[in-house]
Amino acid sequence: MEKESINLNEIKETAIKVLTSPRAFFKEMPKAGGYVQPLIFMVVMGVIGGLVQSIFSIIGLKVATGLAMGLASIILVPIIVGIFGFVGAAILYLIWKLMGSQEEYETAYRCTAYISALTPITCILGIIPYIGGAVGIALAIYFTIIATIVVHRIPSQKAWLVFGIIGALLILLTITGEISSRRMAREAGKFQKQMEDTSKQMQKQMEGVSKEMQKATEDATKEMQKNIEEATKALEELQKQMEKAKEKSD
Repeated sequence: MEKESINLNEIKETAIKVLTSPRAFFKEMPKAGGYVQPLIFMVVMGVIGGLVQSIFSIIGLKVATGLAMGLASIILVPIIVGIFGFVGAAILYLIWKLMGSQEEYETAYRCTAYISALTPITCILGIIPYIGGAVGIALAIYFTIIATIVVHRIPSQKAWLVFGIIGALLILLTITGEISSRRMAREAGKFQKQMEDTSKQMQKQMEGVSKEMQKATEDATKEMQKNIEEATKALEELQKQMEKAKEKSD
């Protein structure tokens, strides 16, 4: 891989331009030139997003929290972003083709890769319940519409209609999915608390049974000891009587 292909300063400048002037960026974006630089850009955005998620997980601002989840985010997010780049580009390529685009898959991949400049922002927005995910999708759809109009030369009205519908469906699915996820998390928390309460109650009952058994054992031991003492006394008394009887007979 060439040294200039991983120029972090260039990646930073590209990300800033995508985020601040998306229309100008996509207008100037080369439609061909290989997959390496877009892939590197996307992975770097994934690494930054993973770092953001890891920080939020460690300090407890996400549903799944903890050091393990934080460290996993640094590894998983770039991998997911890198894989999604090819899959997402294929999906967008088919949509753009159906809309009348004449561009090749490589162009679709480049558009998808540079839209990933939003990854750190969507990771930050993800900490806001319900609204954060919806805003992240809305931003991604907006940038996709700009790419659709500028790069693929699809009429503006058509681009807004198609991707507006897609965006609305994705937002609806995201919100309902998050509602279900949070509900399941609450139910899991309740179930865990019930299990803990049941365990404490069973432990308390077992301690009570144990104490009762111990007391019963102690009482039985005392009773047996008392009976043994009485039997011993009875034997001693019997022995004395037998000795007296023998003395009389002599």
